[in-house]
Amino acid sequence: MIWADMRHDLPFGTVTFCFTDVEGSTRLLHELGAEAYADALAEHRRVIREACALEGGVEVDTQGDAFFFAFASAPGAAAAAASFTQELRAGPIQVRVGLHTGSPLLGAEGYVGDDVHFAARVAATSHGGQIICSQATAELIAPSDTVSQGVLLVALGSHRLKDIADPVSIYQLGDGSFPPLKTIANSNLPTPASSFLGREDELYDADALLRSTRLLTIAGPGGQGKTRFALELATRAREERFSDYPDGVFASFVASLRDPSLVLATIAQPLNVKEQPGQSALDALSSHLQAKKMLLLLDNAEHLLDAAPELSQLLQAVNGLTLLVTSRELLRIQGETPYSLPPLQEDEGIALFCERARLEPSPEIAELCSRLEGLPLAIELAAARTAILTPAQLLERLSQRLDLLKGTRDADPRQQTLRATIEWSYDLLSPDEQRLFRSLSVFAGGCTLEAAEEVAGADLDSLQGLVDKSLLRFSDERFWMLETISEYAWESLEEAGGIDAAMDEHAEWLVRLVVEVGATRAIDADVRVRFAAELDNFRAALSWSELHSHVHVQRSLIGGSWLYWWDRGHAVEGLRWVESALRQSEGDRTKEAANVLAAGAMFAARAGDQQRLRAYAEASLSIACERADAAGQIWPLIFLGIWAGQNGSYHESERHYETAIAIAGETGYRELVAVALNNLGVNAAQQGDFERATRFYADARVISRERGALEDLAMETLNLAEGLCQLSQLDAAVEAAREGLALARGLESERGMLQGLGVVVSVQCLRGDRGWSVAQLVGAIEVLRERLGEAPEPDAHLGPIVDELEEIMGADEYTAALSQGRTMPTDAAVDIALASLD
Repeated sequence: MIWADMRHDLPFGTVTFCFTDVEGSTRLLHELGAEAYADALAEHRRVIREACALEGGVEVDTQGDAFFFAFASAPGAAAAAASFTQELRAGPIQVRVGLHTGSPLLGAEGYVGDDVHFAARVAATSHGGQIICSQATAELIAPSDTVSQGVLLVALGSHRLKDIADPVSIYQLGDGSFPPLKTIANSNLPTPASSFLGREDELYDADALLRSTRLLTIAGPGGQGKTRFALELATRAREERFSDYPDGVFASFVASLRDPSLVLATIAQPLNVKEQPGQSALDALSSHLQAKKMLLLLDNAEHLLDAAPELSQLLQAVNGLTLLVTSRELLRIQGETPYSLPPLQEDEGIALFCERARLEPSPEIAELCSRLEGLPLAIELAAARTAILTPAQLLERLSQRLDLLKGTRDADPRQQTLRATIEWSYDLLSPDEQRLFRSLSVFAGGCTLEAAEEVAGADLDSLQGLVDKSLLRFSDERFWMLETISEYAWESLEEAGGIDAAMDEHAEWLVRLVVEVGATRAIDADVRVRFAAELDNFRAALSWSELHSHVHVQRSLIGGSWLYWWDRGHAVEGLRWVESALRQSEGDRTKEAANVLAAGAMFAARAGDQQRLRAYAEASLSIACERADAAGQIWPLIFLGIWAGQNGSYHESERHYETAIAIAGETGYRELVAVALNNLGVNAAQQGDFERATRFYADARVISRERGALEDLAMETLNLAEGLCQLSQLDAAVEAAREGLALARGLESERGMLQGLGVVVSVQCLRGDRGWSVAQLVGAIEVLRERLGEAPEPDAHLGPIVDELEEIMGADEYTAALSQGRTMPTDAAVDIALASLD
């Protein structure tokens, strides 16, 4: 940053920098419209400037929607950030905030030195509404994981930042829940809501085993704390042994999964693995993970032991993969190293109870923890009751409950104790809370407040009561249960004879959700995210409907929701549900059957199954024509167009698309007109007719912009940019590439960003740039292709560019630039790409 004259108002010596940036600015612009966005942006600037001025902050610079402030005091910077973040929380604009304290040089042109660069890198890792800071700032505010003068600091661990040699410790101000930081160290490990207490000896022992095995199973009864222990173990491995797992530490939580055949597909999701045509989930994972060194935590695997042989095959196929598993039972496969997690030691159990109950140790608490046999979940449930009962009263009541079960000999004593503790907690609930507790067990993967109200008849008081008593958890705007507690709730529901009615209501809720959203024909990113969040609930309802032959529900779910899974994989699983629904309704010629067939065509297209793509599309079209359902013919025609185009039958493909466009126009399905127009453009481009292709893309963009279909708009805009490149219309190509890539990033669409980076490479080469930054982008493209399951080799267009880059730069320089691009976060690659278009 450059200032014309010396800034005499800037603090010097030890300075805390505050960087802010608006998250998803491009998306907000399209959602709010230019005028409303300008008003929101102006209000955001006022709020930030006033809050910073109040704490003595000096505005160093502003660029677009980003601010750079300097403070003489770290607590002042933290207070200002907390103030403006809180005030902006209710509005449309959310800002990313980063703080770092250092001693930069104050020169004639402003601040100079590594601290400015470091602060910017820290800020770039955060999310909207999140305030993060470096260790230097954290030490001046408060000790980590404690509250000091109203400031809560949570340690987020060590992370690697772009252009920073060593891992750095990062902290979060406030207790909000956010996605993993955008850092180089790949990981999706969640940040636990509570601190980890005790078990240091056990962590040391388990870590020693983890260093010497590729499959470590943390075993123990329910409530033993296996999940929290394994998370701590994985987190420490990520932070302290980064070089052992350079490709990341990931977690896959399968507690809500009921079908063992979906285990590998579920593992693939956080790794962004996509199955290629004809690939099994095992082959896709094996291919994606080749040459990678990674740690994967698989949590709650005991009910999916039938998948153990596939996990064994995966370990044999991928030498760099280490599995950390939690389970009540061992997998019993080759190479497994078991670690039986013991109960908490006496002092650790007391410390956990006192920390959760906010009480000082006492003989009654010691006796209580002893009676609970050191089970963390049982101790937490008891601690939750101290709001209304003293430890002595707890001990008296709980002892009576435990003594009743001492005669039982056929169960693990610790499991016996836990069950008694949960049952005791359940008995203390009010009748309304008991009913709600049972009803909530039908949800898989949790639920929103609205779903709890609609399906389980929840009210806020009862929900809050269950949360307060530790029987229900709340995070990321969803209510959920620990697996052990959920099992007890399900058993209680079964004993009450309410499972059939509750599961039917759960399934009908999802059907209503599909109908409600389908009626709006909404296709924006928020709707797709909403459906993705309910994937486990969809699976549970589909399994229930399949088991009980509820054909209508099964067809409605899979036939009405497939559109929202278009860009999210699940092709193999989707085909299985389609085939199940078709088997149970063989010969059916209803609209619902046509929708299921259309879903099958989509999943077949994603899976690259040309035979089933054509068969399902033709069958769906046949039913729609037979029923004179004009709107029902549109998607099957589009799918037949895709099939014909992929097989080189362009004339037939165009005929299908044109028919779809005519029907969509007549029936008011304008968004599908855009889909077919874009596909016509793809056909024209594949035949080398780029003038015609760009006309199709331009027409599709008009409709998508009008409809608010932003993901489609990003794709169409980038298609247009590529076509303009081929026509050597440089200025127009640059403008379209900038718009499309910025929009894809605002939507956090990795597939869109991959496409956009490729388009920018084309633009730069058309400009004559064959240098370092272009080779960096090629490296970033390679990594994104691998993450998304795309073919690793360059496509027909990018291949010649790569060859030319190697020849012009020389093999050594090209390889160095390519390697740097491969280690670059996607956001950083997009920054370079957008900057290159200026």
